[in-house]
Formats: sequence, C-alpha cells, structure tokens
Amino acid sequence: MEIQLSANICSIIPNFKIGVIHYDQIAVGESPQMVKGRLQLFQESIYFDLLDGKSVTELEGIREWREIFKKAGKDPNRYRHSAEALYRRVQKQNYLQPVHSAIDLNNFFSLEYQVPIGIYDAEKITGDVTIRIGGDNEVYLGLNGRENSVHNLIISADGEGPFGSPFVDSVRTSVTTATTHALQIVYLRPSLETKKANELIESLMKMFIQIHGGIASYKILGC
Repeated sequence: MEIQLSANICSIIPNFKIGVIHYDQIAVGESPQMVKGRLQLFQESIYFDLLDGKSVTELEGIREWREIFKKAGKDPNRYRHSAEALYRRVQKQNYLQPVHSAIDLNNFFSLEYQVPIGIYDAEKITGDVTIRIGGDNEVYLGLNGRENSVHNLIISADGEGPFGSPFVDSVRTSVTTATTHALQIVYLRPSLETKKANELIESLMKMFIQIHGGIASYKILGC
C-alpha cells in the first residue's frame, strides 16, 4: 500500500506533513490497566489546567490545526478537528471512556500531542491511499453516527473513495478487536521540525507495539 500527498494540499499548506505507521500481526483487545489509568489521569490533568481560564484554542497544537482547516476552506468553529473535539470533551469533564486498546492509545496520543490521529483497519482499505482535499459531493458514514460531507476537508481516500479525515473517520475502515493489520496516520503540526517529527512517531509506534505486539514501520511524508 502506497501513501501519497496530493499537489493541492501542498499548494495550500506548503509545510504539511504526516506520520504514517503500518502495523502487522497486532492483537487489539481491552486496554491494560496501565493505559486506562494513564488516559484517565491525563484527562484530569488537562481539565485542571484548563480551569485556570486558558482557552482550548490557545493551545499551540489545537490553534495550528484550526488554521489548517481555514486554509483548506473549512470553518474551524463549525468543523472542529478531532484533537480539539477531544479537548472540549475533557474541558466539560465528559471524559473519554475505554473502548479498546487501539482507540484508547490513539486518543491518548492525540491529547498528548494536540493533533488529530487516525487509525484504520488496513484490510478494509482498497489499493493505495491519497491524502487530498475532499470534493463537492463526497460523503461517508462517520464514527459520529452521521453522514458527513468531506467537502474542503483534508481526507484520506482509497480506491473506493474517502475513508478518513482529521475531522472524523469513517465506519468503513474502523479498527476492531478483529484487526491484525492497521494503518495509522498522525496529522503532524506543520511547524514541527523533521527530526522531532521522527522522534514523536517512533515513540508512538514503540508504545503501540508494546501494547499490541506485532511488527511496524513508519515514515514521514511532507510537502
């Protein structure tokens, strides 16, 4: 499976970059207590930090990805990227509850790095993947339970069409406890230096493998 960035994204966001991780022979299941505990404690820490009056939109990673949505043609006040949505939930003490190990770690890393992260069952992806801007009539059933228009959103698309976005991912390629081969896309902050981006992705990958077993490889794609 090849992953590529489209020319239109690079023309709009010259420093756009993503981390791409391929996992194989993994075992997804209930999160170990260590992951559940860290996720809960981290959410509580974020909640108390935000009690001091700091706005979610003042956080560097959240702010940077709001700007990316604007550049792509989407109002970030109406279409909040997934990391911002998580932070707003935590701010209301609507804490994330454990789902399974892959989603729980995804949420933890998204909160930690203040960026959207998508994880997909690679067996449900058809052909190669292109990261591009969504077209006028493109929609999919999202994990939020709704049909979502992806017009002017950054999307991941395969041979069947769009399946992922830093806004919300699709049901079609969702990871379950039956998943053994996964694709993870980390929507990095464009301002992040390449060296630090590699360190971040490698650290994330190692922790994921520590929990799920299997083998993995990664690369950074940028404009």
